[in-house]
Amino acid sequence: MTKRFLATAAFVLLSSTVTVSATDIGATGIGATFETACPFGDCAAGISLSYLGEFIIPTGYMENSVEFGGISGLDFDAATGHYIAISDDRSDKAPARFYELDVDVDASGLKGVSIVKHVTLKDKNGEPFAAKTVDPESIRLGKDGIYWGSEGDAKALLPPFVRVTAPDGSFVREFKLPEGFTPTVDKSTGIRDNLAFEDIAVAPSGDVFVGVEAALYQDGPNPSLTTGSLSRIIRYDGATGEPKAQYVYPVSPIPQAATKADGGNDNGMSEMLALDDHRLLAVERSYAQGFGNNVKIMMMDLTDATDISAIASLAKNDQRVVPARKSQVLDLRAIGLIPDNIEAMSLGKAKDGTDVLILGSDNNFSAAQKTQFYAFKILRHPQQ
Repeated sequence: MTKRFLATAAFVLLSSTVTVSATDIGATGIGATFETACPFGDCAAGISLSYLGEFIIPTGYMENSVEFGGISGLDFDAATGHYIAISDDRSDKAPARFYELDVDVDASGLKGVSIVKHVTLKDKNGEPFAAKTVDPESIRLGKDGIYWGSEGDAKALLPPFVRVTAPDGSFVREFKLPEGFTPTVDKSTGIRDNLAFEDIAVAPSGDVFVGVEAALYQDGPNPSLTTGSLSRIIRYDGATGEPKAQYVYPVSPIPQAATKADGGNDNGMSEMLALDDHRLLAVERSYAQGFGNNVKIMMMDLTDATDISAIASLAKNDQRVVPARKSQVLDLRAIGLIPDNIEAMSLGKAKDGTDVLILGSDNNFSAAQKTQFYAFKILRHPQQ
């Protein structure tokens, strides 16, 4: 999660069904097609997308006295035809929660997003999370419930976690956190603040992939304008919650310098989505102050990637490590879009049967940002 702004607080959590008006389509027209024929030289991995439009819910939109926003994860529920979306509100504005959304999209375009309801996430004691005890960032539907991740809080020494919740938000179980991820006082090992469990993906086999946004302290530096960062991906057995393997995902260098004097910038992996048991889509989302966000969708292949579970520090490692192969699928800026803080991505099925890819942004509850949805029709899938 990239938080750059402060926001006001509200503490009422209610539900209703609402629809917010659609916005005009930007420079990229509906029906524009974008194809990556052979990612990493593998033509069986080819993917083709057609743009279906943009929809915006403005910051400050209130649903029964609760401010909507912070969308950091999204997944499609085939049973309802709706999407679940997690908010990264740390129980500051209202108890930590996920939403049910109805995305009105078909082959002719993206027409709207309706907020159906939201559900309060519960801690292990069955209570709503207290303020600043959780940082929800990712969500997927699994075989026995809803899988979701908290980024933790390195400053407060709160470790990240992945848990399973029931549809009513109640706690079911927790995955095991491997060694090396717990934050430390001296910052010698563990997660960096605000750069931890940002991504979760569920493979058809039931395996669960969990990624950190940028390198753990022991694995090297954050991305810079000239160097990338070595992000770890944990592969879990979804049924047991036990780690099976870890891989390196090479986050790219920051693509854009800040245009504001002394302005900050960053880059990180803000979402993952499993296409099969070894190929995943990843969102690399960067920010440059004075410029805005760059968002690129990558495809990665874990087939020959080294299992680094036993390597305590990538920075001090003398073993040969093969990272996940990756290839750019789509650059949103390059196709004429102006993305906000994209942190959510889901495959889905439109009401007319169209296969779609939906992206969503985290507005950080900032008046300078927005909750933004993009939709693409999937014309071609990677082959098994």
